Amino acid sequence: MLTLLQNLTPYARVATALVPFVAAILLRLILGKSKLTGMLISAGTMWFAINVLMAPYSAGMRQDIESLQYIFR
Repeated sequence: MLTLLQNLTPYARVATALVPFVAAILLRLILGKSKLTGMLISAGTMWFAINVLMAPYSAGMRQDIESLQYIFR
């Protein structure tokens, strides 16, 4: 799993943050306003915000996770 995240290009990282949000918006346009589409938009927004807020820390966090793997072995 960790190597998969390391191999992502910057464009792929942006896509993984943006696609769920855009999909939720499209579903809202297609299906109309409902609880499901509202929850999907909320989840997509949180996913996007988490990805954007964590992006500057991704290299350091990756090193921390790798060091934790050595501690717990």
